[in-house]
Amino acid sequence: MILKYDVIVIGGGHAGCEAAVAAANIGAKTCLVTMDMNKIAQMSCNPAVGGIAKGQIVREIDALGGEMGRVTDATAIQFRMLNRSKGPAMWSPRAQCDREKFIWEWRSVLDRTENLDIWQDQAEELLVENGEAIGVRTVWGVELLAGCTVITAGTFLNGLMHIGKKMVEGGRIAEPASKHLTESITRHGIRSERMKTGTPVRIDKRSVHLDEMEVQDGEHDFHQFSYMGKKRVLKQLPCWTCNTNKEVHDTLLSRIADSPLYNGQIQSIGPRYCPSVETKLMTFPDRHQHPLFLEPEGVDTNEMYLNGFSSSLPMEAQIDALRKVPAFRDLKVYRPGYAIEYDFFDPTQLNHSLESKIIPRLFFAGQVNGTTGYEEAAGQGLVAGANAAIRCYRGTPFVMHRDESYIGVLIDDLVTKGVDEPYRMFTSRAEYRILLRQDDADARLTERAYKIGLAKRDRYDWWLEKKNAIEKIEDFCRTFHIKAKDINSKLEGMGTAPLHGSCKLIDLVSRPELNFNNLSGIIPELKQLIGNLNNRNEEIAEAAEIRIKYKGYIEREKIIADKMHRLENIRIKDRFYYTEMDQLSTEARQKLQAINPETLAQASRIPGVSPSDINVLLVLLGR
Repeated sequence: MILKYDVIVIGGGHAGCEAAVAAANIGAKTCLVTMDMNKIAQMSCNPAVGGIAKGQIVREIDALGGEMGRVTDATAIQFRMLNRSKGPAMWSPRAQCDREKFIWEWRSVLDRTENLDIWQDQAEELLVENGEAIGVRTVWGVELLAGCTVITAGTFLNGLMHIGKKMVEGGRIAEPASKHLTESITRHGIRSERMKTGTPVRIDKRSVHLDEMEVQDGEHDFHQFSYMGKKRVLKQLPCWTCNTNKEVHDTLLSRIADSPLYNGQIQSIGPRYCPSVETKLMTFPDRHQHPLFLEPEGVDTNEMYLNGFSSSLPMEAQIDALRKVPAFRDLKVYRPGYAIEYDFFDPTQLNHSLESKIIPRLFFAGQVNGTTGYEEAAGQGLVAGANAAIRCYRGTPFVMHRDESYIGVLIDDLVTKGVDEPYRMFTSRAEYRILLRQDDADARLTERAYKIGLAKRDRYDWWLEKKNAIEKIEDFCRTFHIKAKDINSKLEGMGTAPLHGSCKLIDLVSRPELNFNNLSGIIPELKQLIGNLNNRNEEIAEAAEIRIKYKGYIEREKIIADKMHRLENIRIKDRFYYTEMDQLSTEARQKLQAINPETLAQASRIPGVSPSDINVLLVLLGR
């Protein structure tokens, strides 16, 4: 049987779901191919979305017209804004979700998306004709032909799971690995390598002495992920924390020879920033405790996720060690933790559109590009799906710069620098993080997304309403007159210096001790203005306040970004044969020849390419 589409997406994880919806929204006839329609967007590890820098990515997905933020809000069982003690450039939303409801909310999104079909099957072979990808053949012999193909296979490509010395093929627990697809891709010259990740034990809540753990409640203010999504509708649940101890460590270390990570069984590299518990013990031998976070998997289940205890040790070693924690002395588990090795493809073989440089019309997104995390995968999926649809219509690729989005930083890092370990996003990776705040994702991205059909009219209209409201507040603060005699006594009570004369309201808002919340209590006109905005007035007020308070920092960072854009505009792809350029360092020649950067700015970010090498290229370009 032959089925024909504009775009086919292989894999129904977080990258695949966003890719399929993005392609369909732009107008491409799209098919999502998944092994199991009942496990769409499965949260294979922690059922949580967001976190440091990851939360910003989800806000960007929402601003671009993607669905992860709305699905998260509809299924959240705990929400927190991380890093509130720091400046707003560091604020990062995070939500614990109901795992099963998350799947079915995503399934509902897919079912009501126009231009999108779902086909339950397993891709086995990439089909290539005249050097271009034309589709895939499945294990059941179906040929899915398309103008563009997007690979989002997650950890399934030749997946191999480890628990102690026991090894079982699979993409995740109780699900088969995808065989042969990697080989059908690499035979055309694309390089693949192996990576490793892992997941912790799942615990029966009824066996835990929760009264001996510290409760960690969520927040209940106005913050959420989607600017349009439902307010949290599910019952909000607490998490709990405790620590390992020396007895736990001694038990684990006594079985370290059985750890696949340390007995040579696993050769591939795991995530540095989400290490297994045995890695923590070997890396920090002088530490006698590590934090553990017990997190619920849903409102209707006793299954709990033990964050901080990822392990591939034998199952009895994991359970024996955990029972040394007082709160876990009667522990029962649903399943042990395990490690998994899988294939990925060197992302330096991709363009910024996530299209392969080697096989045109083939796109890659998610963990197959060497990343880790649902959010990083979803952001890539949205970009790959959008560009696959655009490619079918011969449009200009949709590419975001490093000063436009964390997704732009992520993709630029991948295609420019490559990966030597699973890539995870942090705020420190973004040099323009004051511009890339979680509160202004729509200001950066929604209009661009609307112009290409990625964001729909309702999303765009909401942004226009929010934009106008923010400008209204800013204008009010710039023009509203404050007299010292009317306000000084109240200012002193707020711990800030009194006025020596009159001023504009914007001067007071700029003070670190003052904000719209406490100023509304003493300036009735401000309180009335904010209260009359709309049902998202708190969000709008926060965005306006941040823009006022950090105006100088924002403008300075924009100037720096604009200077870098000059190098972004100098295109050098295919203009040099680097291996013959003796003026460059040996390392620069090798790296530049291998990556063949699009622009001089991209070349400057390649590890091993020095400023003097960039100056040589500028001279040769006559600039």
